Amino acid sequence: MKGKSERSLPRIAAVVGPTASGKTALSVDVAKRCRGEIVCLDSMQIYSGMEIGTAAPTEEEKCGVPHHLFGFADPRVPFSCTDYAALAGKVIGEITERGNLPILVGGTGLYLDSLLFGCGDASAAPDADYREELFSIAEREGNEALHAMLRKKDPEAAEAIHPNNVKRVVRALEICRACGTKSDYDRRSRGKARYELRGVYLCFEDRGLLYSRIDKRVDAMIGCGLADETRHLLATGALEPGTTASQAIGYKELIPYLRGEETLAEASEKLKTATRRYAKRQITWFSGKDYLTRLTADGLGGREGLNEAVDITARLFSEE
Repeated sequence: MKGKSERSLPRIAAVVGPTASGKTALSVDVAKRCRGEIVCLDSMQIYSGMEIGTAAPTEEEKCGVPHHLFGFADPRVPFSCTDYAALAGKVIGEITERGNLPILVGGTGLYLDSLLFGCGDASAAPDADYREELFSIAEREGNEALHAMLRKKDPEAAEAIHPNNVKRVVRALEICRACGTKSDYDRRSRGKARYELRGVYLCFEDRGLLYSRIDKRVDAMIGCGLADETRHLLATGALEPGTTASQAIGYKELIPYLRGEETLAEASEKLKTATRRYAKRQITWFSGKDYLTRLTADGLGGREGLNEAVDITARLFSEE
């Protein structure tokens, strides 16, 4: 039984999980069942011109269900979790006013946390001298060396931040220096949840099945023109170092091929490896969230398994 104060919060739903786990198909069918509208919860699918590399849902896959915050942002312009929380909050309010259920779909756990609790590190004052020192370490010794520093100080935070996201690694190290660990600081900084969340986390009993799905998705991306999309993004400056979009898996792995330094097959294998590693980080993040309900996704590739998952999820999202 929900308490009175919790029931007064706006209700949202979420379908989250690692890349290639079947979130799009499940969320669309659930949205049809629950009068839902889907809100992007992916830090790369928000960008325009990156549809292939981010596996953004196609119009056919959307099946007429309203989708929000997909492909609207300029990949050359910085976009933060604070920006996301503000925009998503506005969209959620509009969906709720229409009497529909906002369903957040994606694999960016930081976006979900920022929406629910706020960005916990926003109030920690930056340290300009230390920040400059950290950026110098990354430039001199490489991103992995900087990330190793964070892993030593705060393994939990390191699991959630990609080594190539140097700005976030630097920020996390700043907070560790000032506050102990970023993970503890985030927990202390969070207020009460802003929404009543019903969320499912798609997990796999057979990790090999997920990896097989990832490999098939990469092959499909290559076949749909990922190399041409990468070439266009390079030409427009969207993949310049320092842009948020340049951190997206799927493009930097293709650049050596476009330069004639690797074959397409070699680039494809590197992309599959990078995507599997990313999926592992997503699994680590979502596995530690007690506000999510685990849902086995091994059977989502078949119609029977998908229907069963839709039934379970729709009941969760609809129950009082």
